[in-house]
Formats: sequence, C-alpha cells, structure tokens
Amino acid sequence: MAFLSVTLFSLLLLGIGSSSAQLSTNFYSSSCPHVLNTVESVVKSAIEKERRMGASLLRLHFHDCFVNGCDGSLLLDDTSSFTGEKRAPPNLNSARGFDVVDDIKSAVERVCPGVVSCADVLAIAARDSVVSLGGPSWKVKLGRRDARTASQNAATNSIPRPTFNLNNLISSFQAQGLSARDMVALSGSHTIGQARCTSFRNRIYNETNIDRNFARTKQGNCPRASGSGDNNIAPLDIQTPTSFENNYYKNLINQRGLLHSDQELFNGGSTDSLVRTYSNNPSTFNADFVSAMIKMGDIRPLTGSNGEIRRNCRRTN
Repeated sequence: MAFLSVTLFSLLLLGIGSSSAQLSTNFYSSSCPHVLNTVESVVKSAIEKERRMGASLLRLHFHDCFVNGCDGSLLLDDTSSFTGEKRAPPNLNSARGFDVVDDIKSAVERVCPGVVSCADVLAIAARDSVVSLGGPSWKVKLGRRDARTASQNAATNSIPRPTFNLNNLISSFQAQGLSARDMVALSGSHTIGQARCTSFRNRIYNETNIDRNFARTKQGNCPRASGSGDNNIAPLDIQTPTSFENNYYKNLINQRGLLHSDQELFNGGSTDSLVRTYSNNPSTFNADFVSAMIKMGDIRPLTGSNGEIRRNCRRTN
C-alpha cells in the first residue's frame, strides 16, 4: 500500500509541530496532580451505566480535533453571536455525551478550579473510554487551551462523511496532517458505537459490495423510505459493539461494513492490505491506533496565552 507523505511545510502550515510541541504528558503534574484519576473515575462510572457512552466520548474528541484543531470548540452551545458546531450536520442528532463531559469538568473543577481545559478533558476521556472497553492505553499529551468561538461551517466541511469514497477519506485526513495509515487505524474506532439509519440507508438498499444477509438484517430496523426510522440505530460492529478490538476489520473483509465510508477501506483500493493486516494482527492495530490518536491530539492546539481555560465547557468565560 502506498501511504501518503506529509511534508514538514504542510505540517507547519497546519500548525502541527510548533504548537503541539508545547503539549506534554506531565503538563498538570504540579498544577492538578489528580486530574487523570478524576477523569477516569467519571468516565468509568458513565460507561458502567451505558457502555455505548465510551464510543460517544471517543467520537467527541475526534469531532473536536477535526474542526480547527483540538480546542474544545465542539462543546460550546450556540449564542447570539455565533452558531456552534453542535448543529452542524455531522453532529446534529448524532454527537452525544455532552452531559458526561459536564460531569467530568465539574469533578475536575472541584479538585483544581480553573486549571484544566475542556479540550484536555476530551482527550483524556477518549483514552479512558478506549481502555474501559478493552482497548489499548497511552499517555495523553496535555496543555491545550479552549477556543472562545466555534464554527458550524467548519464542522460541516471538515468532518469526514459516511458517504465519502476512499480518495475523499484520504484527502480529509491528509488535510489534518494524518496519513492514510492513520486514517485506517482511526477508522477502527468503529469497532464500538452505533450509527443512525440516515447514515447507512443507501448502503443497505442500493450498494452491491455488501453481504446480502447483513443488508437484510439491517433493513429490518431501517426502512427504505426517508423520514421513517431515520434515528433508528445499528451497531457499527455487529459482533462486539461495546468491546474495543479488531472485529471491525474482519467485518470489512466479509463486506459487512455498515457505512459506505467503512467499506471503502476494503473495496479493491490502496488500503485493502492494511485492513487485512489489522484483521489478522490486533497488536499491530492497537499500536497504530495509539500512534494515530496521539497525532490527532496534536492537531493545532491552542497553547500558551491563546484561548482560555473554560470553567463551563458549554460557554466561554
């Protein structure tokens, strides 16, 4: 497989490198030494109540980082001066877990008020969610600050869509400084979580590179007619939708990718061989997923005196 190479110039243009170098795994070691335990406790509690929440928290970090960098902008509610990202098509009636983020932030504020950003809360919660569902762990780089504004337009245009083909996906991730290999590894997060009928209706009724029994099963909960059952959900990984492992890739090889964009990773293109590798070698998938998550967390963070440390993740100070 031919992987994308991202030049140093393009990385600097994206703001990756210089800014992200200011992030560190021990950023809060003196200012908030109990932040990791505090976040972990709330995340574990939330996942014990609803295992799907782990996927939702992981997705929030992804949708935050892909829109003007990992700056907590996704968490801002609409105001009279701007329309936030929550109502953008990729997030509307889809992004969830905001109440859990509120709970995490409140817990963190109790132990060290005004110190830890909402952007960092999302990054830690994403890691803890993966671990809680049986996936790999990693040291989260911290020190991000929070944006004071959000952009519905940027969210609409920057977040990859379930209708994307392979070239669209590669380009979307390349725009964030992430390689094709990073893209395939991060797509493995679809080993957990659910998708709405509107995201996969066309695939299960009109596409041919799909296992027919799989399609018929999904049709039972997603009517053909638009407007009927739009918000009905189905697991992205039919075997183990709340366990983080490599079944997602095995499903792709068997033409059981739920989303069009999922199956594009194994459809006669340049990423087929990597899907086979991940399906056969869970340790390789885990290692690449961790590497890609760390890289994603480095996308254009606000550091130093930029942005702020929000006291409430839903609104600016």
